[in-house]
Amino acid sequence: MNRFSLCVSRGIAHVTEAALGPYQTAVIRIGFSATWLLFLLRELPHRHELYGPDGPWSWTLAEQLIGMNGAFTTLMWSDGRFWFESVYALAILASALLMLGWRTRTMSVLFMVGVLSLQNRSVFMGDGGDNVLHLMSVYLVFTRCAQVWSLDARRASRAGAARARCERVTDRTGPVLWGVLGAVLVAVTLAGRMEGEWLIPALLWTVWGGQALWWLAGRRARSGETRILLDVVANVVHNGALLVIMAEACLIYATAGWYKIQGSRWQDGTAVYYPLHLEYFSPWPALADLLSASGTLVMLMTYGTVLVQVAFPFTLFNRRVKNVLLAAMVTEHAVIAVVLGLPFFSLAMIAADAVFLPTTFLRRLGGGAARARDRFLRRDRRTPLPEPRGHESPESTHVGFGA
Repeated sequence: MNRFSLCVSRGIAHVTEAALGPYQTAVIRIGFSATWLLFLLRELPHRHELYGPDGPWSWTLAEQLIGMNGAFTTLMWSDGRFWFESVYALAILASALLMLGWRTRTMSVLFMVGVLSLQNRSVFMGDGGDNVLHLMSVYLVFTRCAQVWSLDARRASRAGAARARCERVTDRTGPVLWGVLGAVLVAVTLAGRMEGEWLIPALLWTVWGGQALWWLAGRRARSGETRILLDVVANVVHNGALLVIMAEACLIYATAGWYKIQGSRWQDGTAVYYPLHLEYFSPWPALADLLSASGTLVMLMTYGTVLVQVAFPFTLFNRRVKNVLLAAMVTEHAVIAVVLGLPFFSLAMIAADAVFLPTTFLRRLGGGAARARDRFLRRDRRTPLPEPRGHESPESTHVGFGA
């Protein structure tokens, strides 16, 4: 009994003392925000046809559907072109700032609002990657995904160093941002724009109130117990959200794999052949013909896809096998991005797979990126000496420089 109690206490301490997976959640944050940002920028010339007033899914149809399912979208607050452009620009800005990790908690909420607003406005414009992005944009709000590789982490490090030098640290941007967004939230709530499903409005109000409690605990509380309690709650919520993200990724692969097993084309090993010869999924016909020229290769790709998807959730307890299958899935999505012309679907799935990447690998990756950045900055700051001109010799040039 004592051994069981000890194990339970260790488990509780492990969940409450720290936000687990800081590198994994940072990669998820960067991956999904970059995927959405690149998609919005690529579709910038076609934004009115996809989500705006010129789309085949008209305002009236969207209003009728949202009236039935209660989906959240700010684009239904007004049918004006200026409002649409503002929401689209806000979605781009929030994606870029979330990717950089600036005021991450606030930007994660605005990122979610942008994703839901555009996707729920035209629900038939997306694919499987959009569904994953839709879910992950909500989950990201609950995570502490800016512990590393973010501007927030750098600011926190500098603030800690300043406090160690007994310097006073004042944050004016956070309270101003909180006040402005709070005023907007109050205005749209009083205007009756939050009607429909209660989940997203409740989440917006909860995050806004939680930010106020966090600030008050850090500024006004005489003891650190309140801040410690809030920190424990934030860790528990983060770890729970991380577990949900992992379960969601496993569920996606498991259901996809088991549904494939039931298909006759997957059973006879020819399923991969057909999408390679659909015009919509063949941006590189010569490459598709090359891959489908060998019946053996098609069979191996078909059975390999099913095997990897079905087996992956069962390999999570074996690190080596899990890493092998994870590399296979990332490679598969990279091939899909190039061969089938689905880059954003593949980027979304790779970002979801990143939750299972080993911490050691991510640390090495981050260290290599930091060293490359430092070398690049040092090279840019280096100023070359003036070249000798005419009959001047290098010696005379150096003498003149020294004088």
